[in-house]
Amino acid sequence: MSELMINQGVELRNSQLEIYHFRWRLAVATGFVILMFALLFVRFFYLQVVKYEHYHTLAEANRISIVPIVPNRGIIVDRNGVVLAHNYSAYTLEITPSKVENLTALIDDLTALIDISPKDRRRFTKLLEESRNFESLPIRTRLSDEEIARFAVNRYRFPGVEINARLFRQYPQGEMFSHVVGHIGRINQRDLEQLEADDRLSNYRGTAYLGKTGLEYSYERFLHGTTGVEEVEVDSAGRAVRSLSRTPPVSGNNLVLKLDAKLQEMVYRAFGDRRGALVAIEPETGGVLAFVSTPGFDPNLFVDGIDPQNWNELNTSLDRPMVNRALAGTYPPGSTFKPFMALAALFYGKRTPQQAISDPGQFIFGGHVFRDDKVGGHGLVDMFKSIVVSCDTYYYVLANDLGIDNISKFMAKIGFGSRTGIDIAGESAGVLPSQEWKMRRFKQKWYAGETISIGIGQGYNSYTPLQMASAIATLANDGVMFRPHIVNYVENITTAERKFIEPQPLRTLDLKPEHIAVVKNALVGVNKEGTGARAFAGAEYESAGKTGTSQVIAIKQGEKYVESRVQERHRDHALFIAYAPTDKPKIALAVVVENSGFGARAAAPIARQVFDYYLLGKQPARPAREDDSASAN
Repeated sequence: MSELMINQGVELRNSQLEIYHFRWRLAVATGFVILMFALLFVRFFYLQVVKYEHYHTLAEANRISIVPIVPNRGIIVDRNGVVLAHNYSAYTLEITPSKVENLTALIDDLTALIDISPKDRRRFTKLLEESRNFESLPIRTRLSDEEIARFAVNRYRFPGVEINARLFRQYPQGEMFSHVVGHIGRINQRDLEQLEADDRLSNYRGTAYLGKTGLEYSYERFLHGTTGVEEVEVDSAGRAVRSLSRTPPVSGNNLVLKLDAKLQEMVYRAFGDRRGALVAIEPETGGVLAFVSTPGFDPNLFVDGIDPQNWNELNTSLDRPMVNRALAGTYPPGSTFKPFMALAALFYGKRTPQQAISDPGQFIFGGHVFRDDKVGGHGLVDMFKSIVVSCDTYYYVLANDLGIDNISKFMAKIGFGSRTGIDIAGESAGVLPSQEWKMRRFKQKWYAGETISIGIGQGYNSYTPLQMASAIATLANDGVMFRPHIVNYVENITTAERKFIEPQPLRTLDLKPEHIAVVKNALVGVNKEGTGARAFAGAEYESAGKTGTSQVIAIKQGEKYVESRVQERHRDHALFIAYAPTDKPKIALAVVVENSGFGARAAAPIARQVFDYYLLGKQPARPAREDDSASAN
């Protein structure tokens, strides 16, 4: 039978083996499913429990947009409340370059819709070179309502282009305060790096501008304020749905200055079209009353980002309007150095007030003839007369007797050759020569003959008008030196709290009162009977001063300086230092008029107008002009 079944192709099935295989496959499948569910559970646990905070934050970030709220920048006013810098709101047309395929074509299309001038294009190109590609850059500012409406209708045609409301800075006084107030400018990469290094970058989110020069730069931390934050819920398309929370910004503090805007304006007009600088200081406090550098520039050009044409004009101008002459311009002090040389002589015991020399009109040293400005000399000259008539020979001899290192050590005490520490950045230290300085600067030794011209404020001498003003203010204040400061107080706009910049005495000079009195008496004589007498004739107050004339180019020995034969920019500078009234000085100043000849002729008349205005309230009938009849330095 079995043989028959085999022949018929029938096979007997092993049921036990099949059941075993089935159960094995079922166990594997069940284990795989359990493993997958276990892995899925572990993954869910990791995502929803372990990484909950992380993904919750990401989800909220998708749902919530954090929008920075830029604070109002603090305003700047003078001592009487005259506004020197303030803000206004305007709409700007802005382009994000990273969202635009063809930038040139886009701007061309925009020009057909909104007036975009070649100047706007140049400014935009300059901003594009200085900024990151994903930043929104203004192509036009201060849009009119009509232009806003016109763009709104056509907005769909211009991806990457937006109209934004921005706060803009304005400087209503223009160039008169350009060097002292300074200006703001767009934040560049270097600014970002500095903000990050100072741990201030987070406070500048959404801010496009910060202070670049002047007080805008020096008081940036006070003026900027604190950036606010608004949490806005957005939909999947990024459109705002509702505001969730808002932390308002804190406006920046206001600056109230010691400067007098009307005095500043008067000084600026007194210079006319001449180049130069004037610094006026309150001797008892160090407060700066006027701080003029002329010519200036319009700081409003920098608010939107200056275009290349204007930038090139400012930087290539022979008049150098971008140079802050009062702070960073350095000049030989000329004869304004002589009162301090006289103090040095008294300090070191090299002269007495009564000791006199016979002035032949020249001093010969090492075969070189050092000439006085008066042919034939001034006769018998004591210390009083040497200052009043500005006798060069007296100081040639004195410089040789003192020696360069004694001169240098004494002048350093008065502040020459070092920064005053004024509350505005960019101050120059000037040059106070000495043997050590020359070796360090030129790798050369000092020659005795070089000391002679130092005595009359020439040679390597080079100081800022600010240093000269500080020096005469210190003398007016009987040797007590204060750090000059421009800001009177910082005002918290929210609490109205005022933080005053307290007068900071730097040092009291180690000088005998009788020595100071001798020099101050001579300075009074200058304006009564000496080189400043013509400028101060008929004054209703008693003043003290010293004229000065400094060479721009050296004159060969034996040649005579004739102003009319010298190119205008190579002519001598005119200087004047002064204070008034003498019994209780309220104002001290230094003025430099470039390439204008004698100090008595060009600089002293400006000082007279300043004193008349500040002490008496008199407005000048006309700008201070050169008096051709004056010929003393």
